[in-house]
Amino acid sequence: MTAATPLQVPGFPAQFARTRRFSLGVPGEFTVSADGRRVLFVRTGSGTDPVGRLWLYEDGTERLLADPSALGAAEGEVPEAERVRRERARVTTGGVTGYAVDRHARVAVFALGGAVWAVRTGGGAPWRVPTTGPAVDPRPSPDGSLVAYVTEGALRVVRTADGAEDRALAVPEGPEVTYGLSDHVSAESIGRTRGHWWSPDGDALLVARTDHARVGRWYLTDPADPAKPPRAVRYPAAGTSNAEVSLHVVRLDGRRTPVRMPEAADADGHPPGAWTDTRFEYVTAAGWDGTGPFAEVQTRDQRTVQWLAVDPATGGTRPLAVRRDPAWVALAPGVPLRTAGGAPVLTGVRDDVRGLRVGDVPSPPGLHVRAVLGAVGERVWFTAGEDPAETHVWAYDPEGGFGRVSHEPGVHTAAVGGDTVVLESRKPGGHTVTVLHGGEPAGRIAVRAATPLVTPRPAYLSLGARRLRAHLHLPSWHRPGSGRLPVLLSPYGGHGVQLAVRAGGWHGAVAQWFAEQGFAVLITDGRGTPGRGRAWETAVHGDRLTAPLEDQVDALHAAAGRCPDLDLGRVAIRGWSYGGYLAIGAVLHRPDVFHAAVAGAAPTDRRLYDTHWEERFLGHPDVRPEQYDHSSHVPHAHLLTRPLLLVHGLADDNVVAAHTLRFSAALLAAGRPHSVLPLPGATHQVTREDMASGLLTAEVEFLRGSLGG
Repeated sequence: MTAATPLQVPGFPAQFARTRRFSLGVPGEFTVSADGRRVLFVRTGSGTDPVGRLWLYEDGTERLLADPSALGAAEGEVPEAERVRRERARVTTGGVTGYAVDRHARVAVFALGGAVWAVRTGGGAPWRVPTTGPAVDPRPSPDGSLVAYVTEGALRVVRTADGAEDRALAVPEGPEVTYGLSDHVSAESIGRTRGHWWSPDGDALLVARTDHARVGRWYLTDPADPAKPPRAVRYPAAGTSNAEVSLHVVRLDGRRTPVRMPEAADADGHPPGAWTDTRFEYVTAAGWDGTGPFAEVQTRDQRTVQWLAVDPATGGTRPLAVRRDPAWVALAPGVPLRTAGGAPVLTGVRDDVRGLRVGDVPSPPGLHVRAVLGAVGERVWFTAGEDPAETHVWAYDPEGGFGRVSHEPGVHTAAVGGDTVVLESRKPGGHTVTVLHGGEPAGRIAVRAATPLVTPRPAYLSLGARRLRAHLHLPSWHRPGSGRLPVLLSPYGGHGVQLAVRAGGWHGAVAQWFAEQGFAVLITDGRGTPGRGRAWETAVHGDRLTAPLEDQVDALHAAAGRCPDLDLGRVAIRGWSYGGYLAIGAVLHRPDVFHAAVAGAAPTDRRLYDTHWEERFLGHPDVRPEQYDHSSHVPHAHLLTRPLLLVHGLADDNVVAAHTLRFSAALLAAGRPHSVLPLPGATHQVTREDMASGLLTAEVEFLRGSLGG
């Protein structure tokens, strides 16, 4: 970096914050009607408007179904259960943030500030459906005549047309019991966000009952507002008790049948391990299709998963499929699933790749399946890729076999119904949503996101012996050989997330903005990230840091070998969540390579993260304490010799601020100088515009000062 280099694109941090990471104006939550004629979706008004609205696409035209401002329904304070649901789902907008429809997508219902609203897609104004209390997750019956909703932990139903006949179907037996909602672990770490499912006939629901009594109570407070009382949350930290989740068939006439799920996996078939717990503690999926209700359960040690058919009359269960894995059984979104004819759809590992099986038919070798999108008749739609940098939409039907639907380089997903496919594509050149009828383009749904003030210019790289996928962003004004550039690594690097993909997105825009400040920015997906096979993903089993950090170092040196302008004498690393954890690990354990770090919301003490996520990798902390000690940063605080900036939202209930506070205290006790930037009122997502904008600027100034620029 030279003194003559000016601060480039000063307006970008404010734009980044104002647009909520360029997510505003992007359509999502697509639903296609069973006949393929109607597509519903949620989208804010523009790239800077944070209020979500419900839209309909039909006959090539978009039509607004529900606008909160037109309803005179200022959202105000949302119910606590709804606030938690949004935080778990990473929702950053207000207004209409989700909805549900009847079988034919003729009636849609949604919640605004705890009030239930309904609208007919055929026309007419939305109307409010009276409820007995603030409502969460309203869902219409298959024929649209009733709405099920949760209020104060009770599951109730009400008549859609006029709010009449409101009655309770399941009432909590105590203050720690809820019906019809997901618990923290299921929503945050498993991916099960729902807690009630209608029967196809609309005469009953499959309902989750959650008892939180044995889960430890944590208290979160806002030090910036000492008059505000602390908020109590039930948080199942690694090695502690989980919520007790059970399922019940609840009929509209008041009859209730508990589902008798197995207590434990067969010990003889269960993969052995240093820590073994065969109790089925997790309900990872549930639903009710044309064949009947079903559930999927997983053992506490996550090495056995069983798919169960449920008899709605007796509550009895029978196994449909069992999956086992010596590390952990990977849970793919969208499965288990059955086609209209009852053919089972499951994922499983074959030749180190997660494949798909529809009935007895396996997906092609080498095709890594990411998620199952749904089934229309006997045709099954899913996402998969042969190249880890791309994800495509595929389909299978018994007559034509497997075939790819998306073709341009990028990351694609879809929603389906009838012969209609809504193809959402993030490509290097932009974000599009295309409506296909019968396989042919029939129209587009507008993406109204703001265009970043910087244009990402990544070089797509495959680095080192492990062919690490990486992006290298250089300043647009830099010319090869004109000067040495300090290097900034900006990875996530952890389980479940990829950044080095052939697609646009906010990560690339932020990386290019840092590059315009005079850095060479390198983003690398190492071992532990998805898309590279089972061995690649489970390389972090028992040790969450060593392999990912080694891959960042290897990628850095390989990139410098290709681009001599990278100055290995000035290397920094930044990241958020696991990326922040990786950044701290870099300056603690490899100060010979890394000279400064910025770490946001970093889980520094692995014992403070939740059961399902942390025990997946490290086992039980009482049985494998050495793995937790090795993978945590607090015991290694005395190793710090490089500048470090720690950032944390004080209202974060995912990675709680105690992670940063405990690590900072350990650094202080060891006499290791460091900086801490607390963010009052911020959760795991920093959405306040002044904070999000100021944070980027603060990072740049810290890095410049630390690297001597």
